[in-house]
Amino acid sequence: MSRIHEALKKAEQERAAVQAVDRLVPAAETTQSPAGQSVSASAIGVEPISRTSTLPPLAGYLRFDDLRTHCAHPHWHLDPNVNVFFNSSLSEHGAEQFRTLRSRLYQLRGAQTLRSLLVTSSIPGEGKTFVTSNLAQAIVRQPDRRVLIIDADLRCSRLHVPLGAPSSPGLTDYLRGEVDEIAVIQHGQEGNLCFIAGGNEVTNPSELLSNGRMKLLLDRVTPVFDWVILDSPPCLPVADASVLADLVDGVLMIVRAASTPSESAQRAVQELRGRNVIGVVLNAVDEASAYGSYYYTGYGYGDGRNEAKTGQT
Repeated sequence: MSRIHEALKKAEQERAAVQAVDRLVPAAETTQSPAGQSVSASAIGVEPISRTSTLPPLAGYLRFDDLRTHCAHPHWHLDPNVNVFFNSSLSEHGAEQFRTLRSRLYQLRGAQTLRSLLVTSSIPGEGKTFVTSNLAQAIVRQPDRRVLIIDADLRCSRLHVPLGAPSSPGLTDYLRGEVDEIAVIQHGQEGNLCFIAGGNEVTNPSELLSNGRMKLLLDRVTPVFDWVILDSPPCLPVADASVLADLVDGVLMIVRAASTPSESAQRAVQELRGRNVIGVVLNAVDEASAYGSYYYTGYGYGDGRNEAKTGQT
């Protein structure tokens, strides 16, 4: 009988120890030190839980405020030469025109589902990164509007440059399954703009974009934001934009005035046939020849010039 009693007592002690650890793990993940620093589970002798393997689907459990609290918070250094809302000499012209573009998109949204948007062009150097970053800034200046911009140009990631943001971890790291959504989302300025950088360089961008995890990412984050805007590679050199166009609600084409060959623009339209191309932004327009159109004035990002005109046709 004494052996049975000892065995029962030992089993009860082991069960109590397991319950104590179960109570300790979540407390360890959320405890704050008096100095405001997080206390990790490993610091108190408990193996930390992997965020990637234990969190449920992001859109199923997170509100935007939760996401913004738990994502990375680097300090962005926005470049005023390419961000029209952060340059007082440009705001009178460029900012107002991006507000007009914002309004046109909301008009389109009134007639169709339009929450995820791909910004692309036919060839490189058309200004799609410039349009992506400034359009996002225009939207988040409205009360309670939440925007996520994603650098999906895995061959030449540049969206982090105008933001002055870290380039990794980012989309490539997520697509390879190395990190989860929270680890790649950044929030680096006041307001409701979040960002996923391109990530570390890879040799197989097309395969990564087609492996299913890009769709999974968009399915998880789109319900959390008012807009998810992707900056993609140009259409003609590679097939990446066509792959991404199948995953979003709409496509916005960027064409550079007096630069993009007409045959390239026509081929890009053919390449995107069957996708929801919602409009064209004409970048670097000469104001003198812009009569009768809607214009967006600002800097032509990446062309080395001081001022350019952009417009929508």
